[in-house]
Amino acid sequence: MTYIAPKVLAKSFTCPHCGAIAMQRWAMRGWDLVGDPNGEKYNPVRAAYCDHCTRTSIWVEDVMLYPDTGRAPQPNPDLPGSVKSVYLEAASISTKSPRGAAALLRLALQLLCAELGEGGKDINKDIGELVRKGLPESVQQALDIVRVTGNNAVHPGQIDFDDSEVVQQLFVLLNMIAEYRISLPSQITRLYQSLPQVSRDQIQKRDGPTTAIK
Repeated sequence: MTYIAPKVLAKSFTCPHCGAIAMQRWAMRGWDLVGDPNGEKYNPVRAAYCDHCTRTSIWVEDVMLYPDTGRAPQPNPDLPGSVKSVYLEAASISTKSPRGAAALLRLALQLLCAELGEGGKDINKDIGELVRKGLPESVQQALDIVRVTGNNAVHPGQIDFDDSEVVQQLFVLLNMIAEYRISLPSQITRLYQSLPQVSRDQIQKRDGPTTAIK
């Protein structure tokens, strides 16, 4: 899924309300303040109106204050509730404390591993188990990026957390993991079940009862 992070005065980005990539119409709101030694006035408060959902995001300078999601994409709707709540908590502090957001995303990953049937206590072990069950290398790498970056969030100097792009990509990766491990299997199962019963019976007869998709 394509995601364009919100950016002040950008003509379009992924709306933090509806999740659509849409044109944003900017307006100035609020008050005038003295902004420089020459006494010139400026307005630090800005509002962007989404052409798709018509909802508004509120900005001061280059920081989006409402909705309080930082520059993180919306969570995958198929994320379990416990994981989604931690994801949204991480999003709310992602621009204020990238290091804190990375640590929370590691917790979200730990919860997700438990939802996927693993122990949920040792993420490294859980990822190894998922690999043994056939997890593709690209998804394994995404899991380890979130795991290692979250671990390093409490170890100063190992990763540059002043660069918010590092943490922003963790949100993207967590959504990608959910897409592959939850959303895609669910969609395939739903589509398979929509096949005529006679066709599914033929497939089961071909493959045998232990390998048929249910």
